[in-house]
Amino acid sequence: MNSKNTICLWYDRDALEAATFYAETFPDSAVLAVHHAPCDYPSGQQGDVLTVRFDVMGIPCLGLNGGPLFRHNEAFSFQVATDDQAETDRLWQAIIDNGGQASECGWCKDRWGISWQITPRILTAAIGSPDRAAARRAFEAMMTMSKIDIARIEAALKG
Repeated sequence: MNSKNTICLWYDRDALEAATFYAETFPDSAVLAVHHAPCDYPSGQQGDVLTVRFDVMGIPCLGLNGGPLFRHNEAFSFQVATDDQAETDRLWQAIIDNGGQASECGWCKDRWGISWQITPRILTAAIGSPDRAAARRAFEAMMTMSKIDIARIEAALKG
């Protein structure tokens, strides 16, 4: 483990499947190591995949196959800054089409319950605009969206 701080994500039994999906979907992501249980444990047996070390867009993560006791919720999410509509669409659809679920305002949830914010950079800039009327229009437009539509954000900025 190279990083001093690593995000640990709890999975029931499919940490390797999740890590592989993230590595195939997001740039600068990879499965780095798979560790098998040296003996039986409460939610598994010796030889089962116990932990998976992986990076998601450069963020070090550890997937722990801890069993069904704990579930993910929206209190934790990955926020992915996208540069254009094509990237926004590709990442959103990859998550949704792989058993995920759409939500509101750029949020979606993958099939393992991890929340993602697929956020175009223009949206972040718009909401922080010094032109507070334009920021409000962009924010109000975002509040009506599921997946973010960059053209609608740009139109809201212009008024």
